[in-house]
Amino acid sequence: MSIAVLFGLFFTLVILGAPIAICLGAATFTTLMLFTDISPIEIGGLMFDKIEHYSLMAIPMFILAGNLLSKGSAAQRIIEFAKSIVGHLPGGLPISAIFASIIFAAVSGSSPATVVAIGSIMFGAIMQAGYPKKYAVGTIATAGSLGILIPPSIVLIVYGVTAEVSIGRLFMAGVVPGIMIGIMMMVVTYIGAVRLGFKRTEPKPWKYRLAKMKDASWGLMTIVIVIGGIYGGIFTPTEAAAVAAVWAFIVSVFIYKDITFKEFYNVSLDSAKTTAMIMFIITNAMLFAHFLTIENIPQGITESLIAANVDKYMFLLFVNVLLIVAGSFMEPSAIIMIMVPLLLPVAVALGIDPIHFGIVITINMELGMVSPPVGLNLFVTSGLTGMSIKDVIVAAFPWTLTIFAGLILVTYIPAIALWLPNLVYG
Repeated sequence: MSIAVLFGLFFTLVILGAPIAICLGAATFTTLMLFTDISPIEIGGLMFDKIEHYSLMAIPMFILAGNLLSKGSAAQRIIEFAKSIVGHLPGGLPISAIFASIIFAAVSGSSPATVVAIGSIMFGAIMQAGYPKKYAVGTIATAGSLGILIPPSIVLIVYGVTAEVSIGRLFMAGVVPGIMIGIMMMVVTYIGAVRLGFKRTEPKPWKYRLAKMKDASWGLMTIVIVIGGIYGGIFTPTEAAAVAAVWAFIVSVFIYKDITFKEFYNVSLDSAKTTAMIMFIITNAMLFAHFLTIENIPQGITESLIAANVDKYMFLLFVNVLLIVAGSFMEPSAIIMIMVPLLLPVAVALGIDPIHFGIVITINMELGMVSPPVGLNLFVTSGLTGMSIKDVIVAAFPWTLTIFAGLILVTYIPAIALWLPNLVYG
């Protein structure tokens, strides 16, 4: 009965259009008050206990670092470097946007931030080069979704905290799938450009390319510092986030000099607002997951599926369908906090590696970012380009299918995700 009330209240609030954090918190609070002896004061204490994770401290720091670099000229310099490498190919500018998104994703760790930083610069340039508007919009909307897979990723941090697995291993596991899906998107873009009649041009000399790489090097160093520092054993992922924020501040304010101290205050305020929103969602989602756990729902699902002789391949198919649907309606962090406590025990019981499972979930979240009706990247791209949501969905469809193909490969070939972390960590 309590579970029926919990989910009934939750979906009622979702249908009424309440923010997802309110849906989670209100449904859980009401159910706890009706069916348990826990007092409101104890519920408040429980919420603080659930969110008191050292690893979650990385989230505000990575958000601040990404905002500093996206608000300054780092994104422009990374784009110029990407154009110098692949800009001569048919579809060179859209391919450059995807290449730049892969690089910037490793700087910002955020999908919407990547769309805004790269899309605001590249959309006009792609249009001026004679590409159809839908072609430009499709690449920008989908390439930015790589921001939640390539480390440092806020979504991977949330999964690591929820599943209690190594965030360092998760970061490493996201590298190969992220690059693979990015390359697949570039190939689709190349084929489309050839069909549209675009020709290969003269590539830039290596001296020019090296100059552009040098110009972007201060921003690119963020990747080296974060990834190299974590896997070199110099600092933890949480400490890496703090170092990244300090480095981004130095680069933006003192080296590139494109953010003043007054603008830094505004960037910090925006970062704080984003952090508050994400942490409020996580807090309420953790409370929701706690209630499911005390009601033994995960254990019940595990026992039922094992009794039904469901193998891991059918289970992974079920997970993908479930998460693609959920990702179309909900924010990634909330989905992870709700679904992982339910699904991970089953995955482990069926012999699925928790690290591999985390990457599968994250790619599903990528699809959710570009899937109607609530895909956040669709709305961000619509705002940037002035196209309707419907037209953005249609424009992004070929690249959305590419991400789906990447999901299938990673789901059923675990080595794609596990090879690198196993190589680094043993």
